[in-house]
Amino acid sequence: MIASATKRIAMSAIIWASSILLTILLFLVMLTLRAMTFPFDRKRKIQHAQCFWWSEIVIRINPYWNVAIEGLDNIDKDRTYVVVANHQSMADIAMLFQTRMQFKWIAKDSLFRVPFLGWCMSLAKHIRLKRSNLSSIRKAYREASIWIDNGMSVTFFPEGTRSETGDLGTFRNGAFKLALKKKVAVLPIAIQGTGGAIPKGKWIFNTSSTIRMTVLPALEPDDFQGDVRLLMDTAREAIRKAL
Repeated sequence: MIASATKRIAMSAIIWASSILLTILLFLVMLTLRAMTFPFDRKRKIQHAQCFWWSEIVIRINPYWNVAIEGLDNIDKDRTYVVVANHQSMADIAMLFQTRMQFKWIAKDSLFRVPFLGWCMSLAKHIRLKRSNLSSIRKAYREASIWIDNGMSVTFFPEGTRSETGDLGTFRNGAFKLALKKKVAVLPIAIQGTGGAIPKGKWIFNTSSTIRMTVLPALEPDDFQGDVRLLMDTAREAIRKAL
C-alpha cells in the first residue's frame, strides 16, 4: 500500500512537471513563430495550431487517462461555427484542441494571468471575459462577433463555469444569440470524464479516468427561425444525451 501510494505521488509529480515544461516550450515556440509570422498571420492560426501537438503530448504522457474521440467527421474545416461544450475541468482545454479546429476561446480573465498558459492564450488572441462584469461581457461578444465575421469559429462553455458534480448545468444563451445573429451553425461537443481526470484541489492522480469527447452534428440556424431558446435547449439536450 505504501509503495503504491509512493508510486502515485512520484508519477503525479512527473506528469505535472512534464506538463509545465511542455507549456513553457509551447510559449517559446508560439513567441518565436509570432515574431516570424506577424506580417501575414493576423488571425494567429499558426500560433493556435501549436496547441495541437501540445495537447497530444499532454494527453499521451498521462498514463491515468484513457481517451476516446468520436464524431470528428461532423466538423467541416471550411465552415465557421459557434462551438459549445460542457465544462468539467482544465482537461477540457487539451481535449478540445484535439478537434484540430481553428477557433478562439471565450475564457475567464484569470486564465490569462497564469504564467505561460495565459501568455499562450494572449499570443493566440483568445477572448478575455470578466465574469459578472457587464462591460467585459459586451466587449467579449463584440470581439467574438468580429472573429466570426472574419471566418473564425468561437468556442463557448455555455454553463459559464465548470460543473462541480459532472452533471450538465444550466446553459446561458449568449452563444446561441450570437449564432443566430451571425447565421452560423452551432457545433455541440460533449466531454465526459474530465472532472475526475484532473482532481480539483489536489495534484495526485489516484485513479484511471476514461475520457470521451463526442463531436455532435451541427445545428443549422435556419432550422430554428430565430428561436434562441429552442436552439439552446436543442444543443443542451444533444450534449446531455451524449454524456
